[in-house]
Amino acid sequence: MTDTTEKLRIDKWLWAARFFKTRSLAADAVESGKVTMGEVRIKPAKAIGIGDHLVIRLGQYHFEIEVLGLSNKRGAAPIAQKLYRETDESRARRAEIAANLKMLPQATLKGRPTKRDRREIERFNEKASTRKSAWGDFE
Repeated sequence: MTDTTEKLRIDKWLWAARFFKTRSLAADAVESGKVTMGEVRIKPAKAIGIGDHLVIRLGQYHFEIEVLGLSNKRGAAPIAQKLYRETDESRARRAEIAANLKMLPQATLKGRPTKRDRREIERFNEKASTRKSAWGDFE
Protein backbone atom coordinates (compact mmCIF):
# COMPACT_ATOMS: atom_id res chain seq x y z
CA MET A 1 0.00 0.00 0.00
CA THR A 2 2.59 2.57 1.02
CA ASP A 3 5.77 3.13 -0.89
CA THR A 4 9.02 4.05 0.80
CA THR A 5 9.15 7.36 -1.06
CA GLU A 6 8.11 10.48 0.79
CA LYS A 7 6.61 12.31 -2.17
CA LEU A 8 4.28 11.32 -4.99
CA ARG A 9 2.67 13.10 -7.93
CA ILE A 10 -0.79 14.31 -6.99
CA ASP A 11 -2.46 12.91 -10.10
CA LYS A 12 -1.12 9.42 -9.30
CA TRP A 13 -2.22 9.72 -5.69
CA LEU A 14 -5.75 10.91 -6.59
CA TRP A 15 -6.09 7.94 -8.93
CA ALA A 16 -4.75 5.48 -6.32
CA ALA A 17 -7.06 6.95 -3.64
CA ARG A 18 -9.99 6.34 -6.01
CA PHE A 19 -11.19 9.92 -6.36
CA PHE A 20 -10.94 9.54 -10.16
CA LYS A 21 -11.32 6.53 -12.45
CA THR A 22 -8.25 7.26 -14.55
CA ARG A 23 -5.04 9.14 -14.01
CA SER A 24 -5.79 11.37 -16.99
CA LEU A 25 -9.12 12.41 -15.40
CA ALA A 26 -7.24 13.19 -12.20
CA ALA A 27 -4.67 15.24 -14.11
CA ASP A 28 -7.44 17.15 -15.93
CA ALA A 29 -9.19 17.93 -12.63
CA VAL A 30 -5.97 19.22 -11.08
CA GLU A 31 -5.20 21.26 -14.19
CA SER A 32 -8.69 22.83 -14.20
CA GLY A 33 -8.43 23.87 -10.54
CA LYS A 34 -10.78 21.33 -8.98
CA VAL A 35 -8.02 20.20 -6.64
CA THR A 36 -6.28 22.76 -4.43
CA MET A 37 -3.63 22.52 -1.76
CA GLY A 38 -3.77 25.21 0.88
CA GLU A 39 -6.26 27.22 -1.23
CA VAL A 40 -3.71 27.40 -4.07
CA ARG A 41 -4.16 25.84 -7.49
CA ILE A 42 -1.57 23.23 -8.29
CA LYS A 43 -0.29 21.31 -11.31
CA PRO A 44 -0.65 17.55 -11.90
CA ALA A 45 3.09 16.99 -11.36
CA LYS A 46 3.00 18.61 -7.91
CA ALA A 47 4.55 16.30 -5.31
CA ILE A 48 2.47 15.71 -2.21
CA GLY A 49 3.49 14.17 1.06
CA ILE A 50 1.94 12.81 4.20
CA GLY A 51 0.20 15.54 6.19
CA ASP A 52 -0.75 17.72 3.20
CA HIS A 53 -4.28 19.13 3.16
CA LEU A 54 -6.27 19.03 -0.09
CA VAL A 55 -9.65 20.31 -1.21
CA ILE A 56 -11.20 18.24 -4.01
CA ARG A 57 -14.34 19.41 -5.82
CA LEU A 58 -16.31 16.65 -7.54
CA GLY A 59 -19.51 18.10 -8.94
CA GLN A 60 -21.44 19.59 -6.03
CA TYR A 61 -19.38 17.76 -3.43
CA HIS A 62 -16.28 19.20 -1.76
CA PHE A 63 -13.86 16.88 0.02
CA GLU A 64 -11.50 18.44 2.55
CA ILE A 65 -8.92 15.78 3.27
CA GLU A 66 -5.56 15.19 4.92
CA VAL A 67 -3.11 12.81 3.25
CA LEU A 68 -2.27 9.91 5.59
CA GLY A 69 -0.44 7.60 3.20
CA LEU A 70 1.10 7.47 -0.25
CA SER A 71 0.51 4.86 -2.91
CA ASN A 72 1.00 4.85 -6.65
CA LYS A 73 -0.93 1.58 -7.08
CA ARG A 74 -4.69 1.50 -7.31
CA GLY A 75 -6.05 -1.02 -4.82
CA ALA A 76 -9.36 -1.98 -3.30
CA ALA A 77 -11.62 0.78 -1.99
CA PRO A 78 -11.14 -0.04 1.72
CA ILE A 79 -7.38 0.15 1.27
CA ALA A 80 -7.65 3.39 -0.72
CA GLN A 81 -9.73 4.99 2.05
CA LYS A 82 -6.84 4.49 4.46
CA LEU A 83 -4.72 6.88 2.37
CA TYR A 84 -6.64 9.95 3.58
CA ARG A 85 -8.85 11.31 6.35
CA GLU A 86 -11.79 13.57 5.58
CA THR A 87 -12.64 16.36 8.00
CA ASP A 88 -15.86 16.11 9.99
CA GLU A 89 -17.17 19.40 8.55
CA SER A 90 -16.61 18.15 5.01
CA ARG A 91 -18.40 14.89 5.73
CA ALA A 92 -21.36 16.71 7.31
CA ARG A 93 -21.61 19.17 4.41
CA ARG A 94 -21.59 16.32 1.85
CA ALA A 95 -24.31 14.47 3.81
CA GLU A 96 -26.44 17.63 3.82
CA ILE A 97 -26.02 18.08 0.07
CA ALA A 98 -26.91 14.43 -0.53
CA ALA A 99 -30.06 14.80 1.60
CA ASN A 100 -31.08 17.92 -0.33
CA LEU A 101 -30.54 16.16 -3.65
CA LYS A 102 -32.70 13.23 -2.54
CA MET A 103 -35.56 15.62 -1.77
CA LEU A 104 -35.55 17.04 -5.31
CA PRO A 105 -38.02 15.45 -7.69
CA GLN A 106 -36.41 13.00 -10.05
CA ALA A 107 -37.38 13.11 -13.70
CA THR A 108 -38.15 9.68 -15.09
CA LEU A 109 -37.43 9.49 -18.78
CA LYS A 110 -39.02 6.51 -20.46
CA GLY A 111 -37.59 7.08 -23.91
CA ARG A 112 -39.62 8.31 -26.83
CA PRO A 113 -42.97 9.95 -26.06
CA THR A 114 -46.02 7.77 -26.62
CA LYS A 115 -48.88 8.82 -28.84
CA ARG A 116 -50.76 10.00 -25.76
CA ASP A 117 -47.74 12.01 -24.55
CA ARG A 118 -47.40 13.60 -27.98
CA ARG A 119 -51.07 14.68 -27.96
CA GLU A 120 -50.66 16.21 -24.49
CA ILE A 121 -47.60 18.11 -25.67
CA GLU A 122 -49.52 19.42 -28.68
CA ARG A 123 -52.42 20.53 -26.45
CA PHE A 124 -49.99 22.29 -24.15
CA ASN A 125 -48.29 24.05 -27.07
CA GLU A 126 -51.68 25.14 -28.49
CA LYS A 127 -52.62 26.69 -25.15
CA ALA A 128 -49.26 28.43 -24.94
CA SER A 129 -49.62 29.87 -28.44
CA THR A 130 -53.12 31.23 -27.70
CA ARG A 131 -51.76 32.97 -24.60
CA LYS A 132 -49.05 34.63 -26.66
CA SER A 133 -51.58 35.94 -29.18
CA ALA A 134 -53.67 37.40 -26.34
CA TRP A 135 -50.76 39.71 -25.49
CA GLY A 136 -50.70 41.06 -29.00
CA ASP A 137 -48.07 43.73 -29.60
CA PHE A 138 -46.53 43.58 -26.15
CA GLU A 139 -44.04 40.82 -26.98
